[in-house]
Amino acid sequence: MSNGNGVTATLSNAADTVVETAKSVAKRAGKAVTGAKKTAKKATKAAKKAVGTAKKKLASASAAAKKEAATLKRKVAGKKAAAKRAGKKATKKVAGKKAAAKRTVKKAGRKVAAKKAATKRAVKKVGRKVAAKKTAVKRAVKKAGRKVAAKKTAVKRAAKKTARKTTGRKTTARKTGARKTARKAAK
Repeated sequence: MSNGNGVTATLSNAADTVVETAKSVAKRAGKAVTGAKKTAKKATKAAKKAVGTAKKKLASASAAAKKEAATLKRKVAGKKAAAKRAGKKATKKVAGKKAAAKRTVKKAGRKVAAKKAATKRAVKKVGRKVAAKKTAVKRAVKKAGRKVAAKKTAVKRAAKKTARKTTGRKTTARKTGARKTARKAAK
């Protein structure tokens, strides 16, 4: 009887320790998820800053190109008809500068698009890592739950066995006592 109580006590202690370890694993996983979320937020902030600076650079480059084109046009318009050749050269220069400005604007636009795509990829990677960590935590919690359930069923089986043994002993003792009283009465 005392041995059975010891077994149930150890099994219940083991079940408690399994539950505590599962809780600690869940806490760690929760911390990992919050850390991943923070890194994702930082990545998105950095991407937004990069896009903002690229837009500013584009705007300043286009404004400078427009100013240069306007000044060249003024110079060409102010000259006399005798200086048509010089005016033609200036317009060619303006066209070349406009084309160069367009190229720089296109390049900057491509860079901004590439940076946006890179930040999106980084955010997706972080999201995948977070999802993977969540699934790992869920698996660990499920395993711990299964272990606890298995230990509980083992404890119940042990308790049932001890209960059967004790009831079996009691019934045999009663039967022998009844036989002895019947023999005495017969004598």
